[in-house]
Amino acid sequence: MTRVATASTYSAVLDNLMAAQQKQIDAATRVSSQKQATDLKGYSANAETLAALQANQTTVKGYLDQSTVLSNKLSTQDLALNQVADAATGASQAIKNALASGNGDSMMQALQGYFQNAVGGLNMKFDGHYLFSGGQVNTQPVSATQLSDLTAAPSVASLFHNDQYVTSNQLDESTSIKSGFLADGLGTPLFNAFKAIEAYDQGPNGPFTGTLTQAQQTFLQSQIPSFDTAGTNLTYTAGQNGLMQNQVDAATTDLTSRQTMLQTLTGKITDADPAQAAADLSQAQYAVQAAAQVFASLKASSLLTLLPNG
Repeated sequence: MTRVATASTYSAVLDNLMAAQQKQIDAATRVSSQKQATDLKGYSANAETLAALQANQTTVKGYLDQSTVLSNKLSTQDLALNQVADAATGASQAIKNALASGNGDSMMQALQGYFQNAVGGLNMKFDGHYLFSGGQVNTQPVSATQLSDLTAAPSVASLFHNDQYVTSNQLDESTSIKSGFLADGLGTPLFNAFKAIEAYDQGPNGPFTGTLTQAQQTFLQSQIPSFDTAGTNLTYTAGQNGLMQNQVDAATTDLTSRQTMLQTLTGKITDADPAQAAADLSQAQYAVQAAAQVFASLKASSLLTLLPNG
């Protein structure tokens, strides 16, 4: 006579089938996600270590993101600083050319162009904000547009509208740099040199047109050092900006190495072994099939199949 299954046997077989199905789901998840678990609870004793690693990764990523933005800003700043330095050098050369030819016809036009280049560099923007305005990033730091503005204004200082806040950036937990420069600090010496030329041109011994007089030549010769000094100082400042770029690049390299190390340590905890996960899935599938067959066999042994029809 066929053995009749009891309620407890049904319950045990059903529990085994459900457990096998859950193992199959878990193994399939590891295969598809390549991770050991989907949350911290799945990592048991390693949960605290994993949480600390993830927190460090978030911190490092924040510094890396900031370094990327800062690197781009410094590149734009380098362009602006060199533009202002080139304006000083170009103005000096324009005066030297006029002295060499003894004629000042084109000199003031050339100086006007170089002055506008200097203003353009000092008013340069990055990401929609003025580079050299200090904390007032939405305020244009230089309002002058023509050489005549230098003599029309109460003072050269009145043409600058930056505050005195110098931008500082944190490269990592222990290193910060002052990455900003201010328009008045960069432009005042150069603007004073331009103003002296403009004032002389508009004065009793001007303008600089046609053949230069002896007085004009003597005056222009005396102004060349002012432009040369301004250009040298601006070039030095551009060099300082370049050193900061190197510092940011070094910090980025270090942070990238730290990020890779943290990812490796995290992976040792969270990443599933593909071969093992595939083997576990295969075993889980066999277990489900076996449990299902047992359940089917048990169902076939029901008391109902032994009772006569009708």
